[in-house]
Amino acid sequence: MMSNTLPTHLKEELKGLMREHAEALDKEDPLRHMRAEFVIPTKGDLKRTTLAKTSQNDDAAEEPSIYLCGNSLGLQPRRTAERVTSHLSAWATKGVLGHWTKHEDAPLPSFLHVDDVAAEHMAPIVGAKRSEVAVMETLTANLHLLMSSFYRPTKEKYKIILEGKAFPSDHYAVESQILHHGIDPKDAMVLIEPSEPDSSTISTSHTCSVIDTHASSTALILLPGIQYYTGQYLDIKTITAYAHSKGILIGWDLAHAVGNVDVQLHDWDVDFAAWCNYKYVNSGPGAIATLFVHEKHGKVDTEAKANGENGFRPRLSGWWGNDKATRFNMGNHFVPIPGAAGFQVGNPSALALSAVLASLEIFHATSMTALRTKSIRLTAYLEQLLLQPPSDTASPRNPYRIITPSNPAERGAQLSVLLDPGLLDGVMAELERQGVVVDERKPDVIRVAPVPLYNTYAEVWEF
Repeated sequence: MMSNTLPTHLKEELKGLMREHAEALDKEDPLRHMRAEFVIPTKGDLKRTTLAKTSQNDDAAEEPSIYLCGNSLGLQPRRTAERVTSHLSAWATKGVLGHWTKHEDAPLPSFLHVDDVAAEHMAPIVGAKRSEVAVMETLTANLHLLMSSFYRPTKEKYKIILEGKAFPSDHYAVESQILHHGIDPKDAMVLIEPSEPDSSTISTSHTCSVIDTHASSTALILLPGIQYYTGQYLDIKTITAYAHSKGILIGWDLAHAVGNVDVQLHDWDVDFAAWCNYKYVNSGPGAIATLFVHEKHGKVDTEAKANGENGFRPRLSGWWGNDKATRFNMGNHFVPIPGAAGFQVGNPSALALSAVLASLEIFHATSMTALRTKSIRLTAYLEQLLLQPPSDTASPRNPYRIITPSNPAERGAQLSVLLDPGLLDGVMAELERQGVVVDERKPDVIRVAPVPLYNTYAEVWEF
């Protein structure tokens, strides 16, 4: 941090050099061209109360905003409008025939097959086989569908382990699943809390110790890949293996992980997972979600089915999960598609899938390895500036602290900053005035997430 003893002109010169350093990092960034794929709201866009731009000429209003909120809602890819318009045109010109008609000049498949193409594009991003992924429903709906299959409580094994500060919807879903089976959540919900009172994060060793304590009575574990409040990246591979060593199935809510960190769901032997696609996957508010089911749980034994046995894992079923070859025969004998697609219930929105595919095309222009490499550097740069801000005034301490782990392997893009009490409203108001977008978690936390697809080092410096 700069000292007050420096003359003003030296302070400004030092600041300039630091800005030049950020700009130099941007010039060296091999992913810098990806930013052009996105619509960056201007500062004027953020303040305007109409969708249409006014006629006033204000250069400051046309400056790009500093959008560091991809952990909450990703920015719109430029190609999204084109893909959505293409779908609308197919619907307008073909009606129901659009389910089977592939236009030669269309970037999208026919309505009937768009979910298959989305799954094919999604699978590499999460380290899965194409058959292990289905783009469908919403995150919480998918958690319910998955738990209806994987949570099979018995008199001896009936508990579900989750974290104490789980995202509320996850907590509600787990609680309601337990109640649905006629079990008291007070007896069946095991909440993992930080082992130290002044800590916000949960160590892998502590998580495993909780599993040890309740292993004999636990039917299922549901944890976040990245904790939404702290930004902690849990050790999915290690915890999954430990759960399996105790004979326990484990699922993961990857809402803050997919498109953010490089997960390998198949190789890590994850039983199931679910995530939304409107954060780092940039598919729009409330976008259609995705679920993952490991291939070992998605097998369909047609011979057993023919002999009157079930032949597949129990689930809540619907016609879109039925064997595609016989789906439109309108029979009453359900035979699921092998893999995650067999967990589909109703036909997914082709309109919503168009937006997902637009974003996935961008991911396929790079790799998760490349994105993760930049993300680690970009967030480390943000951390450096927060810990040693280029301020004009010296202070004995910063009026905040970072509660996200400092180890890059234990976090994604997001840093959660705990402000001193009473500062949140003022800080958020000033950031809004300056055209900076982050989000808050009351009472005192702001979450800042530089996204490697579209954020720059210069933006981080400006923040």
